[in-house]
Amino acid sequence: MKKLLGLVLLLMLNSEVIAQSSFYQGKTIRVVAGASAGSAYDLYARLVAQYMGRHIPGNPNFIVQNMPGAGSVIGANYLYNVVKPDGLTIGAVQPSIYFNQLQKRPEAKYDWAKFTWIGSTDKSDHLLYMRADLPYKSLADVRKAPEPPKCGSTGAGSSSYFMPKLLEETLGTKFIVIAGYQGGGDTDLAVEKGEIQCRALTIQAFFSREPYHTWRQKGFVRVMMQTGRTRDPRLPDVPTLYELMNDYKTGEGPRRLAALALAAPEFGRPIIAPPGLAPDKTRLLRDAFMKTTKDPELLAEAKKKNFDITPTGGEELEALAKEVVAQPLEVVERVQKLLGQ
Repeated sequence: MKKLLGLVLLLMLNSEVIAQSSFYQGKTIRVVAGASAGSAYDLYARLVAQYMGRHIPGNPNFIVQNMPGAGSVIGANYLYNVVKPDGLTIGAVQPSIYFNQLQKRPEAKYDWAKFTWIGSTDKSDHLLYMRADLPYKSLADVRKAPEPPKCGSTGAGSSSYFMPKLLEETLGTKFIVIAGYQGGGDTDLAVEKGEIQCRALTIQAFFSREPYHTWRQKGFVRVMMQTGRTRDPRLPDVPTLYELMNDYKTGEGPRRLAALALAAPEFGRPIIAPPGLAPDKTRLLRDAFMKTTKDPELLAEAKKKNFDITPTGGEELEALAKEVVAQPLEVVERVQKLLGQ
């Protein structure tokens, strides 16, 4: 009897693979990247797109379409409301845009928990840098500054927006956040021009591409803090937010808020699909994604580009998405206050 059941299961799996192979044969999967071309989120999406087709039955082609704006909210809205859940369009979005939903912001026309979660290439903590020619040697200096420094951001859902706000709430620093930059490159250019003085972004991005390689060599910026539980080996002299909260005796309420805010790095650089994707296609894409992150050629390319690959499966991301949007009213109100709603 067991052998018969095993044979039936094997036949079912084989028939599913054959069906999917027939479906994807000669097709193209589009990756909607909710970030500007050349940004870390875009580059990771392109890395996955370069190799994922070989791990899908039928070996479809992949193309990447950039849809930047509002910290990935535009791309997320498009995936949620316009794209058909047919397995031919997936997306790469910034992980912190669940804040827009918690805030009930009108531009967030999606339910974070209802996306189809495929996987994430890495988990990356964040940092905040500031021009080194300014009189701020630490966040203690920012706390005492007569005029708050200006940090640039793409929009309210991005880490570049909420991180300075979180530092205000947990450490008592003051920043002016200038939102509306089209992408990370535009924000960095504004820092070089002196329009703004600071920006928050992932540690991985800061160590993987220009202009940061040149900036580090020239000492153009100073990293003020990092968000990990422990210090990143590449930033041994930079305090973590948790260390700073201990130093400033941050209360329980702001600490709980920090825990919710810093769930974003757990999502990493998520790959999602529209809600309602059929279970068989969900399983196939999740399996193909995890195989892609173990592909020797992808790993070699990632090493060449200084990209970390620490993948997370779709099931884990799905559970985390449901957790972060199911917050009690007290925490949601603190998020709304944090982001100025």
